[in-house]
Amino acid sequence: MDIRKIRELVRIVESSSLTELTYREGDMKISLSKTAGLPAAVQTVAVPAAAPAEPAEVDDTLLITAPIVGTFYSAPAPDAPAYVKVGDHVKKGQTICILEAMKLMNEIEAEYDCEIEAVLVSNEQKVEYGQPLFRVQKL
Repeated sequence: MDIRKIRELVRIVESSSLTELTYREGDMKISLSKTAGLPAAVQTVAVPAAAPAEPAEVDDTLLITAPIVGTFYSAPAPDAPAYVKVGDHVKKGQTICILEAMKLMNEIEAEYDCEIEAVLVSNEQKVEYGQPLFRVQKL
């Protein structure tokens, strides 16, 4: 889909009384929504052409996402080792990082036993709500 089409769709939503618009072209689907006083937000989703006849093999790979907006810290102090690194086995309730929001340090804990497959953000990086922080394999 052409970026000019997306921009035009955003302009249409922002200049009208519409609060949501979904546009589909081929295998791409774009959903736009706005809240009073805020600009339209764009979400682009690739729509699969056809569903598979057989269910795919179940994969236990999951993402741990940021529950709040803030600054990501991988360790309790600048000179301390990281809470977790790739390959670590983590127990439910174990601290995996800190998210600082409004000068408050929020310890983020694992919600289940898992193995860290990837750390998806850098130390001291700003993160958004719902942003993936870790890719894990559930144990």
